[in-house]
Amino acid sequence: MTRTGDPVSLTGLAGAQGGVVLTAQALAGGWDRRRLNRCLVGGGWTRIGRGAWVEPGRAVDGVTLLWANQLAHPQLVVSHTAAAVLHDVETLAQRVEFIGPCGRRPTIHGGELHRLPLSADEVTTVAGLRVTTAARTMADLLRAWERDEALVAVESAVSRRPGRGPEAGRREPCTTLGEIARAVERGAGFQGTRAAREWLALADPKAGSPAETIARLRMNDAGLYPESQVPLITPSGRRAFPDFLFRKQGLAVEIEGYLWHGSRAQHQRDTVRYNDLMSCAEVRRIMRFTASDVYRRPGAVIRDIRGVLAHLSGVQTAS
Repeated sequence: MTRTGDPVSLTGLAGAQGGVVLTAQALAGGWDRRRLNRCLVGGGWTRIGRGAWVEPGRAVDGVTLLWANQLAHPQLVVSHTAAAVLHDVETLAQRVEFIGPCGRRPTIHGGELHRLPLSADEVTTVAGLRVTTAARTMADLLRAWERDEALVAVESAVSRRPGRGPEAGRREPCTTLGEIARAVERGAGFQGTRAAREWLALADPKAGSPAETIARLRMNDAGLYPESQVPLITPSGRRAFPDFLFRKQGLAVEIEGYLWHGSRAQHQRDTVRYNDLMSCAEVRRIMRFTASDVYRRPGAVIRDIRGVLAHLSGVQTAS
């Protein structure tokens, strides 16, 4: 920022730090306080917290709040659900969260602060923000979250997933189950470590979406243990991967986990996938459920699966 107090310099500074400028930064850059206030208020900047401003036209969202808090308190490290989002990990909830050192408690605007030990090698930089590493982030979520929420994040972090949006490709894992396990053990004295170990043992890196994770957990809770993403070979030699397979009964269960599968190309791929699965010798019946079914009507999903399994078992017995 120049010493002249040129308003364009405020815009340039904001562009380099998530659309946020601190009053203290502007004053240090040569602005007169009265002129600065007139420029910010008259220019349509949004004030968040004490001494933080968001550039005109930018929404005050979670990432904006992360920038505002970390600029005001550089010792804070983005953590937990906020860090997961920055690592492009799917979560069932999103919050503004930080890990901070012990001592004087800074005021967090629009978020929460966790008092936890944190080593320098457990911190990285993502999109300009200081963030816990992917492995440490998952370890924190396993210790702090409920089982279903934590495993949705863990399985997203360790698996190859479709990217965001209909035209995106597939993104690579950002960590491994082994790295997460080591991060959990580094915090062996933290509250929740025992549960973290138990829940991590349930993780399946083959899960393809949050809905698949929840579906598998609901089936397991009901005493149903299908194989997941098992490779099958079609008569033409192609490989097919049902989301879940009850091999003995020949039942494949498919979970439609993403919202953007309505394109013509995706519809064609879904049709080919369905036909491929039906042509496999191991498959006698396919059941398909939406993410909404899994999240909102899990009891009905389990009842339907049990009913078809019982029918297929009866048919096998009769024959």
